[in-house]
Amino acid sequence: MTESDIARLTAELVAIDSRSSVSNLAIAERIEAELPGFEIEKLDYRDAAGVAKRALVAHRGPKGGYALSGHMDTVPETGWTEDPWTPRRDAEGVLHGLGSVDMKGAVAACILAARSVPAHVPATLLITTDEETTKQGAQAVAASEFARSLGLKGIVVAEPTGLAPVRGHRSSVNITATSRGVQAHSSTGLGVNANWALIPFLAELREIQETLRHAPEWQDPAYDPPFSDFNLIIDNHGTAVNVTPALATCRIKYRSSHSRPPGPILERVKAAAARAGVELALRAEGPPPELPVEHPLIRLASALSGRPAGTAPYGTDASELSALAPCVILGPGSIATAHTPRECVAVAALEAAVPLFARFLTSA
Repeated sequence: MTESDIARLTAELVAIDSRSSVSNLAIAERIEAELPGFEIEKLDYRDAAGVAKRALVAHRGPKGGYALSGHMDTVPETGWTEDPWTPRRDAEGVLHGLGSVDMKGAVAACILAARSVPAHVPATLLITTDEETTKQGAQAVAASEFARSLGLKGIVVAEPTGLAPVRGHRSSVNITATSRGVQAHSSTGLGVNANWALIPFLAELREIQETLRHAPEWQDPAYDPPFSDFNLIIDNHGTAVNVTPALATCRIKYRSSHSRPPGPILERVKAAAARAGVELALRAEGPPPELPVEHPLIRLASALSGRPAGTAPYGTDASELSALAPCVILGPGSIATAHTPRECVAVAALEAAVPLFARFLTSA
């Protein structure tokens, strides 16, 4: 592996638009082409919008080893002022582009690491999609008979952690509340404004938000920040100001950690929705993955990286892939520029990830 190998492959993956809202078949096929000699299972499905998607399970060698995992999809290009799919490398050796750190650079490092180990070493890649939305790709991988047959000892989920191991993270419940009215010209008084029912519901959720932020019983000191609260998005679906809105939707992401299960908070949300007369839909990810410091996979990750294991407030595919095998989150780059129009990753960090990932595989 040379520096040009990792920079080239990362740039080629960044150049393929694989936002969660579009098909990822092009990038999946590009990755398949990088894996000669691997047995590849193509997990094809259509998402809720009917868009064709594909996750991949690739394996070479005997069973019973470790897997490297990454996702192909990216968040939308919100806020970008330069072409997000034209990768740019600056004078400091930093590669810029949508998905560069989250997480096409890491996927490229996983591929090169798996290709680099001897044929007698078990090498498995679990490459997902829809990680940024529904985790549907990881769910397909976790349900794969091929993946289950490999007897994996553990999985390295290569999200950006600065190559320090993360032993646990939060998992989210996506809450959607919908209020319905009657559309009309706003001057006639004939409409029913859907927002009025949503307002008392949101007022109660603000009280729950304050509980999550400040009540000691909802703090988890193992995480930074110790609280997990609501992130709220409100939508009238393009209704003009002179039209009575017939539909009001709010979407909330609520994250919780292993020691703070979300059940009691969700019961309060359900009760608030019932009082306000709004429709409620809940979609939960898998349980928050959290391994103890003394777990063999965490000890191995700390030994190989030379870094102590911590926790993270965000979520990853580990919430689904833990059904296959224990997971540690460890990958190149920083989460600080992920999901921003300044997304970037140092090529040197990608270079360092390749031999580290290879050592995971050979340790089996």
